[in-house]
Amino acid sequence: MFQTFDASSDPSQAAPRVARLREEMAARALDGFLVPRSDEHQGEYVPAGAERLRWLTGFTGSAGAALILASRAVLFVDSRYTLQAREQTDPEIFEIAHIPETSPREWIGENLAKGARIGFDPWLHTIGEVRSLREALEKAGMEVIALEENLVDRVWEDRPAPPLAPVRIHPLALAGEKAADKIERLAGKLREEGIGRTVLTDPSSLAWLFNIRGSDVPHTPLPLGFAILSADDRPDLFLAREKLPREVEAYLTQLAELRAPDELEARLAQYASQDGIIGLDEGLAAEKLRLLAEEAGGQTVAFTDPASLPRATKNAAELRGARAAHLRDGAALADFLAWLDGQEPETLDEIRVVERLEAARIRAGEEAQMPLRDISFDTISGSGPNGAIVHYRVTEKTTRKLARDELLLLDSGGQYEDGTTDVTRTVVLGTPPEAMRKHFTLVLKGMIAISCLRFPTGTRGMDIDAMARTALWKFGYDYGHGTGHGVGSFLSVHEGPQRIAKTGKQKLLTGMILSNEPGYYKPGSYGIRIENLIAVTEPEPVPGGDIAMHGFETLTLAPIDKRLVEPELLTEEERVWFDAYHRHVFEQISPLVDDRTRTWLRAATAPL
Repeated sequence: MFQTFDASSDPSQAAPRVARLREEMAARALDGFLVPRSDEHQGEYVPAGAERLRWLTGFTGSAGAALILASRAVLFVDSRYTLQAREQTDPEIFEIAHIPETSPREWIGENLAKGARIGFDPWLHTIGEVRSLREALEKAGMEVIALEENLVDRVWEDRPAPPLAPVRIHPLALAGEKAADKIERLAGKLREEGIGRTVLTDPSSLAWLFNIRGSDVPHTPLPLGFAILSADDRPDLFLAREKLPREVEAYLTQLAELRAPDELEARLAQYASQDGIIGLDEGLAAEKLRLLAEEAGGQTVAFTDPASLPRATKNAAELRGARAAHLRDGAALADFLAWLDGQEPETLDEIRVVERLEAARIRAGEEAQMPLRDISFDTISGSGPNGAIVHYRVTEKTTRKLARDELLLLDSGGQYEDGTTDVTRTVVLGTPPEAMRKHFTLVLKGMIAISCLRFPTGTRGMDIDAMARTALWKFGYDYGHGTGHGVGSFLSVHEGPQRIAKTGKQKLLTGMILSNEPGYYKPGSYGIRIENLIAVTEPEPVPGGDIAMHGFETLTLAPIDKRLVEPELLTEEERVWFDAYHRHVFEQISPLVDDRTRTWLRAATAPL
């Protein structure tokens, strides 16, 4: 099985660990030390040896940061993790602060005195992040100090070694473009911008560019490494040779100069001293890279990761793969939902639900001869009040029995070689009360609003986010997360730069895949989220209109629980969409499932 259920964190260990860290701080005359939840690549998923925040605090969320002071410690988390942070940390040690209301730099500026010295590991913070931190604190008379050694690493005695999972070649039939052509395309971008070299720090960009995949981090098929791209020369690819089977090494040798990871610093310094200008993505690249280049006499300029947009705008082969993956995934979901509907809720707990859903995906992959490589993230299986924890992760400690007339929120996905899936369905285990149906239908109206949208070229995610919230707003409700994130092609389930959110500044381009997932959360009672993946379509003329419009193709194929829908709250257009979607789900999925599931599916997708 791909998901584990142990908490893998122990808040009782926080006190001695923080105490040892404070000793290291005192030895360097530091008043504070920042511990982010990131590694050298600034990724959402990190290997075990980079789980510094988790080891120190007990908090297992995918985003956050801790500030350790001589007599105080603060854990900063966003609204997704407020409840989780309180449950997983020792309140005697850690205060909880909320991002974005209070960022670490704002908190430091408001709570520490002039002359305070704050240390950080420059490998774990981006250039832009450090610039903002330094500007704010130096203005307040404080000092920000880049350390040569991470202080958590000094006190983490049994820290796991770096991962060495084998690298695989991603088939051209699924990638849709040769790696050599991609490299030349990005080199052309460098030439256009007058930049000699840039550093690729995002493993997703590395995997996409060279048509390779790995398994160095949980649930995302990434090989951890770096590349230095050149406008005129072959790229340098920094990967541990132990990861490269003979066939893969021979393949990559044709594309790049293969180098050991520990050669990166010297090679970057050499290029900086020779070529002068190094382009770095200030939102992704570590501050350490800027320091290395500039200390060698080079100049760094802001330069967006040139692979990010090409990677996000899926080509025809990648879109075909996504459709195939969702068809297979839909069959698995139908099998699972049919099984769930026939169970007595009290006989199940959240863990059993996760195991059964994962088994359905494994079986569907085997039958289609496209095996499930992994789940795309730890399944969120939240029944009753646990569903109100936005990024709840079930463990042996937290799992609860399902109960009749409660909601079960299931957010899950699969990693198949031809595509990455992510789908949320909220189901009722019995008869829903009126308030529950109302909340569910308002969320559904927001999801349908995005699904039906037409929009002109140049529209950004932030321009349409409110459309998913309007129905909820009318009744005084909202949700604290974005409406949609980008999704990779057998890559990260959370892919930038595209997103549907108040902060989504990236224009939505043809081929981008995003999630569409409004929600509603009633703390202590239940959570509701409905999520489909959607792909941006090419602009097409609108009959009688003046300009061509983009739209969204819905990729996810899974029934939405009709028992939770209040038809009177839907407009005629929304009812038409809902019934048409269910008709499409049945047509696509029914040939792939057994007779028992097909019978259930026919009823589940019948018109309202």
